[in-house]
Amino acid sequence: MTAVVDGFGRPLGSLRLSVTDRCNMRCRYCMPEEDYLWLPRSSLLTFEELARLASLFQGLGVRKIRITGGEPLLRHGLPNLVRMLAGHPQTDDLALTTNGILLEANLPALIDAGLDRVTVSLDTLQAERQVVFARSTRHSDALRGIEAARTAGLPVKLNSVMVRGFNDDELLDLLEFGRTTGSEVRFIEYMDVGGATRWSEAQVLSQDDMLAMVAARYGSIEPVSRIDDPTAPAERFRLPDGTIFGIIASVTKPFCRTCDRSRITADGTWYLCLYGDEGVSLRDSLRMGMSDAEIAQLIRTTWESRRDRGAEVRRATPGRGVLHQLTSLRADPRREMHTRGG
Repeated sequence: MTAVVDGFGRPLGSLRLSVTDRCNMRCRYCMPEEDYLWLPRSSLLTFEELARLASLFQGLGVRKIRITGGEPLLRHGLPNLVRMLAGHPQTDDLALTTNGILLEANLPALIDAGLDRVTVSLDTLQAERQVVFARSTRHSDALRGIEAARTAGLPVKLNSVMVRGFNDDELLDLLEFGRTTGSEVRFIEYMDVGGATRWSEAQVLSQDDMLAMVAARYGSIEPVSRIDDPTAPAERFRLPDGTIFGIIASVTKPFCRTCDRSRITADGTWYLCLYGDEGVSLRDSLRMGMSDAEIAQLIRTTWESRRDRGAEVRRATPGRGVLHQLTSLRADPRREMHTRGG
């Protein structure tokens, strides 16, 4: 099949596959509550089902696949899925997003299976702050995972969600950590999506503010051309010494018009936008016996009708508050960030 584009001419280029909604951290921008409703284990897609869907999406133009969660390394036997996905001839880029806690132990098997790169979420360099920020005492485990990946030669990116008044004082320290570990840091504006039930616009550290902080320390900052990857979510910048870092400014500078990403939850619900309320159950299509051609046509038709630009709509919303109240999240756990895979 030929590549498919949506109503704004955006290709179906990047797919995020969630393998679990469980996580061993409770980050305040994702899982701040005490209790959660979990997807029934019987509803989760098997690795064979995930690989089959990925292959169908690749037939429609997808070249980048990212494995997500929850925390994907909680899914038993994950290297088996990595091997299935890496073996597809149209997989140009196979990545994993993780909090790093279980990375060191799983790294050899993941590399052997064909993983191309890893992104580790790292919001603080202070172990005691992580206890407050994410209710986790395993900060050192995450740091060891990052070091293990670097030592093994696996490319590493670090994702840091910046929350004004909480960890914004570490922005430069995180940038320095990336420099010393050979990891590209991507700073992310705090988003009002999914389980961010305590979000407020006052807590958003904007891209402009971040750049001002970096320039005050390092001097002139040069934008890096996006010609090689115009659909990438991060704008990248270069310091005078050549260090590259990125900023994902979904709140203050939405990039909906170039977004080629969609995501499949662990139970097979396909969302065309991180902010979207409604998804398409591809699990039902799989388990009702639809053929590959029929499922591919469903994917094609759905994407061609896509008009989503959720971050732009949110940016233009007067009196903007949180996207979902707790009652709304309880009504549909697929609205949670840890279920959608971020």
